Amino acid sequence: MNVDIKVPILGESIVEGTLARWHKKVGEAINAGEIIADLETDKVNIEVSASASGVITALHKHEGDTVAVGELIASIDTAATVASPAPVVAATPVAAPVTSEAQATPVARNVAADTGVDLRTVSGSGPDGRITKNDVIKASTPAPVAPATPATPAPVVASGSRREERVKMSRRRQTIATRLVQAQQTAAMLTTFNEVDLTRVMDIRKRKKDSFKEHNGVGLGFMSFFTKATVSALKAFPAVNAEIQGDEILYKYYYDIGIAVSTPDGLVVPVLRDADNLSFAGIEKGIESLAKRARENKLGLADLTGGTFTITNGGVFGSMMSTPILNMPQVGILGMHKIQERAMVMNGEIVIRPMMYIALSYDHRIIDGAAAVRFLVHIKDLLEDPDSLLLEF
Repeated sequence: MNVDIKVPILGESIVEGTLARWHKKVGEAINAGEIIADLETDKVNIEVSASASGVITALHKHEGDTVAVGELIASIDTAATVASPAPVVAATPVAAPVTSEAQATPVARNVAADTGVDLRTVSGSGPDGRITKNDVIKASTPAPVAPATPATPAPVVASGSRREERVKMSRRRQTIATRLVQAQQTAAMLTTFNEVDLTRVMDIRKRKKDSFKEHNGVGLGFMSFFTKATVSALKAFPAVNAEIQGDEILYKYYYDIGIAVSTPDGLVVPVLRDADNLSFAGIEKGIESLAKRARENKLGLADLTGGTFTITNGGVFGSMMSTPILNMPQVGILGMHKIQERAMVMNGEIVIRPMMYIALSYDHRIIDGAAAVRFLVHIKDLLEDPDSLLLEF
């Protein structure tokens, strides 16, 4: 009986994907539940499993093809079995004829002695198979080796030439590009900056990191401090946690924070749900889990949708300052950057402080410049006085 393998439902609003890789070939056996193909969508990659055991009789699509939900991609014959390969019979080696040394002329024997040629390996061309001097000389001279010619010779690039390579964009990269352009074309996007003295945050982490990890099983990072401060600022400035829908503003009084994560396939933004209800340990565990699953390509669609605000940390790559682009339909995104010791003037004295530039990109259609500046100042004040965040150790 033939069983059809079709593109499964990929998730809400996703109607097609790209066939990224076949795990099986025509004629191979496959068990029910075994992975037959990988599909790439604009949000996540999905593994397609066989619904029955049997032998693959057809692969209807090629790697790189666009496939729609419900489209036939492979066929399996559940009644077929994989043919056993015919036994391989080892060929019996045929011994080369052995030539007697007595068949060589005296001159040939002398030449063989001088050149180290074994006369038993030389075929004679003289009368009755006699080995001549020329036979020995020919045997002692290695045959010329023809240079190997590649099937498709690689182009020779002259010094100073400009090398080019054309590679098709992955579906995820295409979607990222489309959304970034959409954000710039749709929103009235502006960015405001401030700087934060992280002396007290770093001091708390230094004093509490061991007991925090021992008690909670996870390290105490900077993201929990920034997430806590961001949620507080979002509560103080509701427009930054809102969304524009037509001529209406949808205010959201829940706080699902997107955390930008870099993966080999591009940037993804998994969502930390109800961040306002999480402790420092809960935030650190949630972010650690999301980042790990993102890099292992194990995120589901539910992990990537519905965020109300995004935090991105370019500082892990060494960025000193940037203007993050909105993650539509969100109207605000916070950019963190590298912590850098700088000389600061405090109370008339020059002191060294660990400083970070922070940036807020926002949609000016519903967020005024004054509110954006005050939003960043709110975060700055909380991070410079982290006791007010009511740490839970």
